Amino acid sequence: MANLNKVMLIGRLTRDPEIKTFSNGGKVAKLGFAVNNRKKNMQSGQWEDVPVWIDLKVFNRETGAKKADLAESSLKKGHQIFVEGHLVLEEWTGKEDGKKQSKLVVVVDNFEFLEKREGGAAGGMSRPTASASKASSGDEIEEVPF
Repeated sequence: MANLNKVMLIGRLTRDPEIKTFSNGGKVAKLGFAVNNRKKNMQSGQWEDVPVWIDLKVFNRETGAKKADLAESSLKKGHQIFVEGHLVLEEWTGKEDGKKQSKLVVVVDNFEFLEKREGGAAGGMSRPTASASKASSGDEIEEVPF
């Protein structure tokens, strides 16, 4: 039986990256992220945006791009980005009540900037189709080599 665990989102950061460095030299950037779903208000008949709040984690890998470093230096609250990643179920025991808790987190494999950044154009992680795609704001996406 085939399986697929792939997430693609466009949304905005809800907070600046929170950085954690590990004793082995690894690093993770934790990001708050929001996307909007559209829902019709049955009382008013109007369409409304309903935010979906998502936790993202961006890791530095031993080989390849240091994505957590890039997130730390380039991403800020309010920035719009495109994210590709996969779902991971995190589980832990609550410190106060001892109950098992869990949440789904998106581990980011790639991300792209969809808005112009300070001192430069829009751009993102290198992807083969990035130069041909357009951001929702109409800005062309520029590839940033690593």
